[in-house]
Amino acid sequence: MSGSLRRVGTALLRWWRGAGGGGLWGPGMRAAGSGAGSGGSAEQLDALVKKDKVVVFLKGMPEQPQCGFSNAVVQILRLHGIRDYAGYNLLDDPELQQGIKDYSNWPTIPQVYLNGESVGGCDILLQMYQTGDLVEELKKLGIHSALFDEKKDQDSK
Repeated sequence: MSGSLRRVGTALLRWWRGAGGGGLWGPGMRAAGSGAGSGGSAEQLDALVKKDKVVVFLKGMPEQPQCGFSNAVVQILRLHGIRDYAGYNLLDDPELQQGIKDYSNWPTIPQVYLNGESVGGCDILLQMYQTGDLVEELKKLGIHSALFDEKKDQDSK
């Protein structure tokens, strides 16, 4: 990993361990909300995770995450320039919150899905970010990472 990416990762990790919110809503991001199609059944959840290339179930919304872990996931996506994803607020829908935990067999929130497949939570996404694996996974989905351009610029110097 390049020095610049390592510094960003270190800064993100430091922030993630001790910081809180901040509005991160940008052009193209959309809040999917918890009302449309929620309820927590396996069929409904299967449809939700497959509806968009990037889906995040979090506490709060991307524009105002309500926990540090959810905020870290939003920050990582933002660093990659990903603004077109569905974010479901589990604080507004207890059935959806329990349903996604049962669906994924994963007890913690947030949960990230890429192309209908569970990636995991904040810790996994942070690790993927730090190793560069997230750039590769996004590339497989046809999503261009803003960090790819930064790395390419540094490699050419």
